[in-house]
Amino acid sequence: MEDRAFIKYREWLEGPRYDEASKKELQEIAGNAEEIHDRFYKDLEFGTGGLRGIIGAGTNRMNIYTVRRATQGLANYILKEKGEEKGAVIAFDSRRMSPEFSMEAALVLCANGIRTYRFTSLRPTPELSFALRHLHCKAGIVITASHNPREYNGYKVYWEDGAQITPPHDKNIMDEVNLVGGPDTVKTMSEKEAREQGLLTDIGQEIDDAYIAAVKSLSIHPEVIREQAENLKIVYTPLHGTGNIPVRRVLKELGFAHVSVVPEQENPEGGEFPTVAYPNPEDPAAWKLALAQAVREDADIVMATDPDADRLGIWVKDPSADPSEKDGYKRYKSFTGNMSGMLIAEYICRELTLEGRMPEKPALVETIVTTDMAKPLAAYWHLDLIEVLTGFKYIGEQIRLFEETGSHNYVFGLEESYGCLAGTHARDKDACSAVMMLAECAAFYKSQGKTLIDAMRELYEKYGWYKEGLTSVTMKGEDGAAGIAKLMEKLREAPAAMPGGEKILAVRDYRSGIRKECSGRSEKISLPVSNVLYYELEDGAWCCARPSGTEPKIKFYYGVKGRSGQDADQRLERLKTGLLHMAGQEDK
Repeated sequence: MEDRAFIKYREWLEGPRYDEASKKELQEIAGNAEEIHDRFYKDLEFGTGGLRGIIGAGTNRMNIYTVRRATQGLANYILKEKGEEKGAVIAFDSRRMSPEFSMEAALVLCANGIRTYRFTSLRPTPELSFALRHLHCKAGIVITASHNPREYNGYKVYWEDGAQITPPHDKNIMDEVNLVGGPDTVKTMSEKEAREQGLLTDIGQEIDDAYIAAVKSLSIHPEVIREQAENLKIVYTPLHGTGNIPVRRVLKELGFAHVSVVPEQENPEGGEFPTVAYPNPEDPAAWKLALAQAVREDADIVMATDPDADRLGIWVKDPSADPSEKDGYKRYKSFTGNMSGMLIAEYICRELTLEGRMPEKPALVETIVTTDMAKPLAAYWHLDLIEVLTGFKYIGEQIRLFEETGSHNYVFGLEESYGCLAGTHARDKDACSAVMMLAECAAFYKSQGKTLIDAMRELYEKYGWYKEGLTSVTMKGEDGAAGIAKLMEKLREAPAAMPGGEKILAVRDYRSGIRKECSGRSEKISLPVSNVLYYELEDGAWCCARPSGTEPKIKFYYGVKGRSGQDADQRLERLKTGLLHMAGQEDK
């Protein structure tokens, strides 16, 4: 008896609802049982944020049929929530098929009678978040695979508060998507019909202007930027993504005079990312061209945004390096997302406090795997620190809750994966505003004769030598998913101490909702259920295991507080080794 994968494969080859290009692609893999199985053994899962997968024909791939199916489920939910008149807004990034997928989604919404606003060219994800609230829409979609390799694309869903969907909307939309059957159960219409019926509207410049104005309004010391405009040299790369136009516009309008863009990475290039295998600011290899240009121009800082411009990375010229050094990796130092986030947080908290502009009941929001330096920083500046599950949507959710309850005023939010948000113009991490804030920080410290390296050292000396790390183990396909599940169960049988010597004080299992101390005492966890394990270790150390929601990986996060930078580095390496040993991944 044939399994599901081969039955579905034949349906796609023979079915009248599938296009000829898809059939031709599938004919080319005839006889490749492994490839057929991977493409059809399941439907591409609509998770708590949406879809993400490899572009191609098949039920387990990103294509017009999986996009239409997801959108029909979303449309059904919007109709149940009586949101058709408020409508939805759609944006897309620079990846292959992004314009096509965004139009297919728009036409499904329109066929269901839902008013739809669509950006006609690529835009950053945070601008979609901004546009949703600016237009008072019910929902939003952005077609993006963020920082994934070139073969991927994705589909993220936002709700009327401007944040990615959270409970109960995420589960309700997932249920609706799962109820959608084959192509015959999906409504669609032509673009001409959608326009003639007044259901499809193009958007662009007006939203751009409002978004840029909101980002610029976050500047605390525009006078410092003007003073240092001629002195600060910036190299920027959008990594072939959506940040190119908005980032350059913000920096130019604020007065930064010396901003050069890496020409080889300025344009989208059809979503092929020809200069990088992995367009992620977290990957050192992605910085090769930008750092070489920085050396040539003697830049002070080098910044990169990922393809949908919600993540920002930064390298800073090292004053102690040999000025004749031509290797950018030796001439500049990289900052983690935790480091750049803490620099921005300290700058905002300090300057708002000194100017008497800090709001009442201020709050700093971070995810559970973000640096523990946020704890003493928030305490020093008298902010409440709110911790949420991994995923910036939970930070966006807190902004909504603050506004509804009046419990706090949001000041800043960050996560370790190079994402942060100053202000509440968007409800997702925003690399465009982060570029502006870090550039302003650099100008501010330059006016004092300091670099961002000096400023970071001052933070360590003030709050403690907090260092963090992240190690991912990739497990692809059906076997990989089973392997990740098995590994998480193995970790739930953790010993009393890490193999590296760190004693485990307590384990938080966010799936069971229980925090259990080594003494046996247990208590409930207030955060939502999630397949995450968090180990509280002695002397301020911690580690966390979590399957990725967007990639076939299990991620291991870990952090320490050292007596010095060297001590912290050594403890961090021991912790990494011990964690991977416990997970049976010593050779990874």
